[in-house]
Amino acid sequence: MNKRTLTMVMIMALFFSQFVIAQEKKTFKSWNPAKDSLNVVHGRGWTNGYKSNYDRLPATAEKKVRDPLWKLSENSAGLNLRFKTDAEEIVVKFTVSGSLQMPHMPATGVSGVDLYVKDLDGRWLWCAGKFAFGDTISYRFLNIAGKDLQIKDREYQLYLPLYNSVKWLEVAVPTTASFSKIPVAKADKPIVVYGTSIAQGACATRPGLAWTSILGRKLDRPMVNLGFSGNGKFEAEVLDYITQIDAKLYVLDCLPNMISKEMSNAFVGKRIADAVAQIQLKRPGVPILLTEHDGFSEEEMQPLRKKEYETINQVLRNTVDSLTKAGRKDLYLLSKKAIGQDIESMVDGLHPNDIGMMNYAKAYEQKIKEIFKEKEGKVSTTIPVTQRRDASTYDWESRHNQVLDYTASHQPKLVFIGNSITHYWGGQPIAPHANGKDSWKKYFGDRNAINMGFGWDRIENVLWRVYHGELDGFKPQQIVLMIGTNNLEINTDDEIVQGLKLLVTAIQDKQPKAKLVLLGILPRKGMEARIAKLNKEIGAATALSSGKGGKVERPLKMDFKFVDAGAVFLNPQQRIDESLFSDGLHPNALGYEKLGKFLVNRLPMTN
Repeated sequence: MNKRTLTMVMIMALFFSQFVIAQEKKTFKSWNPAKDSLNVVHGRGWTNGYKSNYDRLPATAEKKVRDPLWKLSENSAGLNLRFKTDAEEIVVKFTVSGSLQMPHMPATGVSGVDLYVKDLDGRWLWCAGKFAFGDTISYRFLNIAGKDLQIKDREYQLYLPLYNSVKWLEVAVPTTASFSKIPVAKADKPIVVYGTSIAQGACATRPGLAWTSILGRKLDRPMVNLGFSGNGKFEAEVLDYITQIDAKLYVLDCLPNMISKEMSNAFVGKRIADAVAQIQLKRPGVPILLTEHDGFSEEEMQPLRKKEYETINQVLRNTVDSLTKAGRKDLYLLSKKAIGQDIESMVDGLHPNDIGMMNYAKAYEQKIKEIFKEKEGKVSTTIPVTQRRDASTYDWESRHNQVLDYTASHQPKLVFIGNSITHYWGGQPIAPHANGKDSWKKYFGDRNAINMGFGWDRIENVLWRVYHGELDGFKPQQIVLMIGTNNLEINTDDEIVQGLKLLVTAIQDKQPKAKLVLLGILPRKGMEARIAKLNKEIGAATALSSGKGGKVERPLKMDFKFVDAGAVFLNPQQRIDESLFSDGLHPNALGYEKLGKFLVNRLPMTN
C-alpha cells in the first residue's frame, strides 16, 4: 500500500468513526412536571389552586396579602420534585423570571437546582452537576451510578431555586433509561415554616442547603417553606392561609423582621399572641414552635445590634410565658443559644452561610424530636430510617401508605409488626406473595388483624414507621413484634438489644393500652447458637424494662411479655428443622402453621 492510498484509508476510517459516533449519540426523553396530570410538586401546602406552576401560595392570596409578599411567594423556595430512574445521566433545563444572583448570594442558591439521592439503607447522598446559567439554565449530572446494588432504580429529590420564579422546567434522561415520577402522598402531615429571608433560604449556596431542606432530610418529613424575605411579620392574612394546611407542627420564625422603630415591644408581643390564638382557633392541639432571633455576628462590635435582638427575644419569652400561664398549651420555644450562630456562620452579619444553615437545622432537629417524642440513640439500631433493600419485590413507601390507609379504614385490633417473615405470611395489606396464608386465615382471619411486615426491615426501619404514624389513629388491643434478624449481620448483640428496648418504648408511647408481645428472633441456619443466646439477653433486658427484673429509669406501663418460639423450629441437635423453612430463614407453610399455633395460644381473644 503506497503512501497516498494509506492516507485515503485513514481519512475514510476517520469519516466512518465520526459517522458511528453520530449514530450512537444519545437520545433523551423529557418530563415536564407542570404538564403532569398528577400532583408532583412536593413542598406545597395546597394540592391545587395556584396561579403559576411553582408558586407557594394559592392564587386567591394575590389579592389578600401585601404585594411584596405575594411576589416572594412566586419564588420556588422549598419546592422539590421526586422521581426514580436507573439513568447514568440526568439533565435538568429550566428558565427563571428574575435576576440570576444577588450580591451576597450566588446564582447556584438564588436560581440553581440541587439533586439528592436516597440509597437502599435510607441515607441521603448528594449529586454534583455541571451547570450553565443563561437564558436557559442547565444542570447535567454525568456518570452517576444508575443502579444501587441489586436494585434497578434509585430515588431522587430535586430541589428548586430559593430566590427565583421557575417559568418552565424539564427533567431528561436517556431514552433507554427507566423513569417514574413520585407523586405527593398523603402519608405524613407537613411541618409548616412561616418566617423571613433566613427561612426562605438566604444565603445558602445551594437549595438543598437551606435549613428547611436539610431539616426535611434529617426528619424525613415533608416541609412547607413559607419564608418571605423581609416580610415574615406574623400577619393575620398569611396566618389565615397557613392554618388551611393540616400540619404536624407550625414553626413561627419571624423575629428578624420584627425589629423596627415602627414596632414597639407591645406591638410585637400582641402580634405573637394573636398569631398563636389564630392558629389554635383553627388547629387546636397542633404544636407551635416559636423561634428567637438568632443574633448578629457583629454584635460585639455594635452593642446596639446586640440590644435589639436581646430585647425582642425577651418580648417573645415573656409573651410565651404569659400565654402558658393563661392556659395556652402546645407552645414551644427555640432559643438563640440552641441555634448557636457565631462570627463564622453568617454572610453579612444576619443571613446564615452554609455553616449557619446547618446550625439552624441541627437545632430544629433536636427540638422537634423532643416535641414529637421521637427518641433516638447513637448506634444504627436506635436511629430511625427508611430503606429500599427489597425494592425489586415491593415498594417500601407505597406499603407504608397502604398501612396508614388500612388502619384508618379498618381500625384493626390485632397488629403484627416485622420484616419479611411477617410480610410474606398472609393477611392485609396484601403482599406480592404469601407463604402461609392458610395458617394466617386459620388463626387470625377473624381477629381484625393487620400485617405490618416489611421485607428486609431492620429494627431502625420499624422505629421510623412507628414515628411516622403506623400506630396512630386507632386502638389495637394486641401488638405482636418480631424484628431483628436482618440486624444480625451488621450489628452486635448489644446494639440489637438497645434497638429493641427503644422500639418497645416507642410502641408504648403510641399505644400504652395495647398488650404487646415481643417475639424472639426465629432460629436461622448457621446462627442457631448466637440467636438462642441473644434471645435470652433480649428477654432479660425487656423484662428489666417492664419493671419485672429490678429498678429502671423508665419502666414500661403497658401489658408486655417476651416469648421465644425458637424451640418450635429446632431439632434435637439444636439446629433448625429444615422441613419448616424454605431457605433456612423464612418459614414455609408448615413452619407458619406451627408459628401460628404457638402465637394464638398466647394471644387470648379480647372484647
